[in-house]
Amino acid sequence: MLQNAFGGLQGIVDHVMVGNFVGYAGNAAIGVSWQIFLVVMVFVSSLFTGMAVLVARFAGADDPEKVNRTVAQAMITAAVLSVAVLAPIGWFAAPSLLELINAEPAVRAEALPFLRLMFVASLGMMMFFMLGGALRAAGDARTPLRLGVALTLINIGLNLILIPGLGPIPRLGTTGAAIGTNLAGTLVSGYAVYRLWKGGWVISVRDTSWRPDWSIIRALFRFGLPTGVQGVAMNIAGVLLLRFIGSLDRSAEAQAAYAVGYTELFSMITWTSVGLMGASAAYAGQNLGAGHPDRAAEGVRVATRIGLGVSIIVAIIFLTIPRLLLRAFGMNDPEVVDIGVQLLTFLSVSGLFISVALVYTGGLQGTGDTRSPLYISIISQIIIPLGICSFLQAVRELQPTDIWSAILVGHATRCLLSVVRFRQGKWRDIRVEIEPART
Repeated sequence: MLQNAFGGLQGIVDHVMVGNFVGYAGNAAIGVSWQIFLVVMVFVSSLFTGMAVLVARFAGADDPEKVNRTVAQAMITAAVLSVAVLAPIGWFAAPSLLELINAEPAVRAEALPFLRLMFVASLGMMMFFMLGGALRAAGDARTPLRLGVALTLINIGLNLILIPGLGPIPRLGTTGAAIGTNLAGTLVSGYAVYRLWKGGWVISVRDTSWRPDWSIIRALFRFGLPTGVQGVAMNIAGVLLLRFIGSLDRSAEAQAAYAVGYTELFSMITWTSVGLMGASAAYAGQNLGAGHPDRAAEGVRVATRIGLGVSIIVAIIFLTIPRLLLRAFGMNDPEVVDIGVQLLTFLSVSGLFISVALVYTGGLQGTGDTRSPLYISIISQIIIPLGICSFLQAVRELQPTDIWSAILVGHATRCLLSVVRFRQGKWRDIRVEIEPART
């Protein structure tokens, strides 16, 4: 939770600086670019979930050799997919993707270089998230926290130089934000790979074979692919939601408010809840691997109470000082601020549902049930919100409150279905096996 809360600061700093030095078109550009980038990245990074399932189970069963083999194979697969899939697809598809979401010309001009840089230079960030997930799944949550703090501080320092320009370095605006993010990820993940090779952490890959182990790779995708499809589906839904926002009368203002309100401020709930989701997944997977399913269930319930506590605090902040929060991002345009305040009101309620949904999603995924969250996400994050927006747009002119309401209903549905599915208990019988290491 602390790592994700602190890590969320880097995105907030990006938006604050870009909003003040570029304007709300820059905020909209970063928001729409991240939404598009995540569509492709979450599929490539789907093996992270499969890796976490395997690592947690093997750690719970006290089998470090299988833990190390799994992480090494995940590193190889992530590198290949990032270079061979993410980079080329992203570079050539970026202009068409920006047109798809109805981004205004000013927003597209700021977004295109940002988006292309994120696609071609993202290997460092991907490795950072993968290795952090591996360490947490193996029982070490403090090392990823320290790495996350270092990443955020380096990123903030680079942004302070690159976005406004300093000395001989020209003012790079949104492009500087992309450079800072990827450079920080490369530096920190490079150090993490060095430490995994050197030894001394809970995971060590120095004495592990680097030949492709298809038994592990198949298991990575067996458990990870449903999560990847889920992530792609959810982010495609997010892109289509941006298309609805782009069809509004005040589209640029609404997209800027959405980028700051939903992508950044709402991350005070989502990032901490994603931390709890990872904790629930690791705790559930380890205890199931050790033969203690009841402890796995209890861990999810405890994490839910923590998540709700955080969400209530953030909701109070959203309701009491929304204009102050928006002004911090350089949002002074009255129309943008009004739309942003309206959005934060809806999100103050939506956060309660999404925090519970993410914790129970972690419980399901950590035990190996990665398909149920996929089906739940398709229903709650695609069919319901996009269906509501499509219906309302067909019968009358679409309003911002229609879109914010659709988001809220989708989150509430995801919460209900996730809790019901976990309590059915079918995850207790899932088995995880890989072939013995070849000598």
